[in-house]
Amino acid sequence: MSDESRVVTALDERSDALVALAAELIRFNTTTRGEPDEPARDEAALQEALAERLRGAGAEVELWEPRPGELDRWRRQVPAGLGFAGRPQLVARFGGGGEGRSLLLNGHVDVVSAEPRERWASDPFEPVIRDGRLYGRGACDMKGGVATMVAAALALAECGIELEGELIVSTVTDEEWNGAGALALAARGIAADAGIVPEATGFEPWIACRGVLNPTVTVAGRPGHAEMPQPDWREGGAVNAIEKTTIMLDAVRTLRERWQAADGEHPLLAPGELVPTVIQGGEWWVNYPASCTTTVDVTYLPQQGDADGGWGARLEREIESWILERTREDPWLAEHPPSFEWGTNLAPAEISAEHPIVECALAAGREVGRPGKVAALQGWHDAATFTRFGTPTISYGPAGLSNEGETMAHAVDEFVPVDDLVACAQALAVAALRWCGVASEP
Repeated sequence: MSDESRVVTALDERSDALVALAAELIRFNTTTRGEPDEPARDEAALQEALAERLRGAGAEVELWEPRPGELDRWRRQVPAGLGFAGRPQLVARFGGGGEGRSLLLNGHVDVVSAEPRERWASDPFEPVIRDGRLYGRGACDMKGGVATMVAAALALAECGIELEGELIVSTVTDEEWNGAGALALAARGIAADAGIVPEATGFEPWIACRGVLNPTVTVAGRPGHAEMPQPDWREGGAVNAIEKTTIMLDAVRTLRERWQAADGEHPLLAPGELVPTVIQGGEWWVNYPASCTTTVDVTYLPQQGDADGGWGARLEREIESWILERTREDPWLAEHPPSFEWGTNLAPAEISAEHPIVECALAAGREVGRPGKVAALQGWHDAATFTRFGTPTISYGPAGLSNEGETMAHAVDEFVPVDDLVACAQALAVAALRWCGVASEP
């Protein structure tokens, strides 16, 4: 029996253990709320549990917490005040005694909030299997994927297969809102000849993703009593910041329409978008609001990024210029222009569809009965960070972010099909065998 057949069979026979591992990970509450100073939850306990398993399989394991300020040079991506206390990163290394190619398998262990919990059919942190699906917060995004890559590495070790190239298994925190964990790994020099992140791609290798900008736009008004007649603002009258914000929102909408008209600029990615997502204004219900702030989620194509590192500084200037020019038509806003605060910035990335790791993943999927095609993520993922730091990385994993019309990731009653977990672990093991090669007998 070939090495590939042995490991595929082993994972099929150990499918219960794989599902149990995914369920164990779901039970750890590793919720992130996108707050720089939020306390750690169960991240350390989860990482220690994985470290114990990987050490037991013969891996050299490193667990560490990045030091405060260690990522300050990448302030474009990591918000001020973010710390890693209680949220360690994990790297486990297998084999690599020969001249084979190295492979990085990476996954994030943080999950989004499970609220509103009362809408779940069962406790989101007490996983259950119903109708062939594993339910729980993170089952799809992406503790199921983490379980598949760990199971693949363990199966290779348990089958006594020594890889020619090094296999690196890593798990990180803080992906869901800024990707700081993967950035910490890349900044530490963790790299390989190629990488795979088993996000929920539906067995399609994602080779590209859009970048993300996060501006907050503030429109000033002038407070006054809402129940009292007001003179013209030039004579000291009140100005409604919420009403003036609608002019700014029109500018956002027209720029979005302009970007959307450029459809087809990328073979796999949709045009960039600007979507207002949070708005806050007003101080008292009988006052003219003194200010109104709007947060906008901006996604942009790789070719819209800067030449130096892909950051969207040029695009930020374009957005500001567009909004200022169009709001200037209003006399009040011409004298009191909107102000801008730029938050999280996640640079886009892509690798060639012809890169060998892409065909390796596709071929491995075909081998286990899960054929796929090259695709891309319209949002952002950690694969972009590793790619930008020199490890060409794709995302490739079990059932996708939606399943026949059902939302899976970030949803109430989040789930992943059990059969997909097994097939993904098998595909990752086959990909590792083919990419890294098998060490010859001495």
